Amino acid sequence: MPNKEINMGAYQTIINGILLGGLYGLASIGFSLIWGVMNIIDLAQGAYLTLGAYITFYLFQFAGIDPFLSLPISAILLFALAYLIEFLFISRILKYGFIMVLVMTYGLNLLLQNGMLAAFSADYRSVVPSYSGQAITLAGLDIPAIRLSIFLVAFLLVALLTLFLNRSRTGSAIRAVALNRTAASLVGVKTGNIYALTYGLSAALVGMAGSLISMVYSITPFLGGAFMTKIFVITVLGGFGSIPGAIIGGLILGMIESVTAFYIAPGLMNAFGFILLVLILVFRPQGLLGKKFYG
Repeated sequence: MPNKEINMGAYQTIINGILLGGLYGLASIGFSLIWGVMNIIDLAQGAYLTLGAYITFYLFQFAGIDPFLSLPISAILLFALAYLIEFLFISRILKYGFIMVLVMTYGLNLLLQNGMLAAFSADYRSVVPSYSGQAITLAGLDIPAIRLSIFLVAFLLVALLTLFLNRSRTGSAIRAVALNRTAASLVGVKTGNIYALTYGLSAALVGMAGSLISMVYSITPFLGGAFMTKIFVITVLGGFGSIPGAIIGGLILGMIESVTAFYIAPGLMNAFGFILLVLILVFRPQGLLGKKFYG
């Protein structure tokens, strides 16, 4: 009987890790996409994630809009904001090199974070829909309905992004710029527009991830800071510029955190994530699915 309980606990841990990893993967795709196309590291992604969470909270709190139905609204608002930021500021800094863009996005993250702190205060807020406590029991395992729904929505969004990149003219242009900006320019692709579009798309993705995260984590202006660390680990693990790598990296990190919390101690989850980061940097710096030419 004890062995059976241990096995059930292990299976439950695996399920929890997979569900968590899917959400991590979605949050990391935008970061990886920006690196693959624009060759920059965007430290403002955490602020966009937090904004997405706040948009969902206020729509739920004051308009009664279901958190899942708020996803398109978060995507549109974050896309518009990020497109404008790239067009007005980041596009003017790109010519000064990687480090200047890094400093720019770091400052942008601080500006947005402190703006949210002034506007929303540091109070913890939560999005708790009526179905948040429901669970699905399958083969003796309890699967939280809201986490399963979040996982399925995250993978639907990834599938839609993949179709967009592979089947549309704009997606083909984005992939062309990622592979060779000069060659893409020679065949008529307007790289400036593609950069702004890609930056806006990445913010829309991470904003929707923030909307989903708001249903399972408390919201504060500093929410994005904690997730930014995870996003970076996942992107390095999966490979900069690789969307499948971001998904696989998210699943791996989710599993590691879940197993660590269950078998060792919840407080050591982040430590094991950093250990994984160091191992990847030492033994396979391009990541699991990344290409060497991505950096």
